Amino acid sequence: MAGVRATVSGVPKPLELPFDPIARAADIWQRRFGPPSAMAAVTSIMRAQQILLGELDRILRPHGLTFARYEALVLLTFSRQGALPLRVIGERLMVHPTSVTNTIGRLEKQGMVVRKPNPRDGRGTLAEITARGRAVVEDATRDLMAAEFGLSRYDGDQLKEMFDLLRGLRLAAGDFSDDDPAAAGEKLAGTGSEPASARRADATAVVSRS
Repeated sequence: MAGVRATVSGVPKPLELPFDPIARAADIWQRRFGPPSAMAAVTSIMRAQQILLGELDRILRPHGLTFARYEALVLLTFSRQGALPLRVIGERLMVHPTSVTNTIGRLEKQGMVVRKPNPRDGRGTLAEITARGRAVVEDATRDLMAAEFGLSRYDGDQLKEMFDLLRGLRLAAGDFSDDDPAAAGEKLAGTGSEPASARRADATAVVSRS
């Protein structure tokens, strides 16, 4: 992840510290409080989120997108009609309704989404992706896949292991029910040793077909 500069929240340039501050904190934690494993893990996750969001937003900025807006557009391309109720968008993206309203509002101003009354619910609103939105999604996805979403240093097996570990945390938090525990593993099973170029082509094809 070298090269992340002002895009990382609160960090204007690479830190380039002569030591790992999280490992240093873990050593002190061990002496003062006890086993530091959980603290070090959660702190690393929080820092990784900062780094990744900064890198993803850097890649998406030329397309006029943030990662939140990109996620909303991709979700709409995955829907059969290219449109979804705002309530459903919030559920699928696991964000607060206010965040959905703000995200769709910004995309609408950019001409990537239009809002329409929901014919199945007179009080509800649909967000529908436009031709411009679809074109931007394809271009942005191409760039994100080329950068491996900021995770190019990991191979397919490591990425699957990362997903599985964090999936357990999300399951325990109640994000979803585990009715089919094998489903997620089966969906990712083919990514273990695929070359990066194959994974990029597959993901781009999914967006293009949607």
